[in-house]
Amino acid sequence: MKITICLWMLLLIVIYASAQRNKQISLAFINAGTSKPFSQFGNLVSDIHQPGIELGYAFNWKTKHKHDWFQEIKLSYFYHRFVQHAIPLYTDFGYRYKFSKRWSAQAAIGAGYMHSLPATAQLTLQSNGEYKNGKGIGRMQALGVLNVGTSYTLNPSANKFAKIFITWQQMLQMPFINAYVPLLPYNSLLLGVSLPLKSTNK
Repeated sequence: MKITICLWMLLLIVIYASAQRNKQISLAFINAGTSKPFSQFGNLVSDIHQPGIELGYAFNWKTKHKHDWFQEIKLSYFYHRFVQHAIPLYTDFGYRYKFSKRWSAQAAIGAGYMHSLPATAQLTLQSNGEYKNGKGIGRMQALGVLNVGTSYTLNPSANKFAKIFITWQQMLQMPFINAYVPLLPYNSLLLGVSLPLKSTNK
């Protein structure tokens, strides 16, 4: 029931966001690893751990010369080897500080939904003594998100300027396995590009 409410809230946010200004779309490569919160940054830069991809849609609630208050809606996929295929859908709210026309830094916090599919067979013993694959449709779980990042604008004077960004993100999948791992933390490094969408607002 709680998961259903979260999905309806995300849908309402998407509908409302379609009317906002300063809209952007983004595409990023994900490299994730399970460890203590906000650790493994060096390992995520040098080695591929749990790869994935993320699509994003963002808009600004308030824009000033040096500051933005923004919201993002993200849909992603990554593969945790031997454990699960993860499909997070979440939204975050954040603050962006613009050092110059090209460089900016930001931080955001959010929450959402994660659908996880087992990466290996889940066998169930039947009454006839045979085993049956019991993967089913996966598990519905909650997700908490906290991230910091920086971006570089390639051509600020262009009508549609692209930004390259790098984000260090902490995700909490919950509940993972209540018996011994109720919270599963993921450290993620995202490298991507974002492009503005033309607003219909005047």
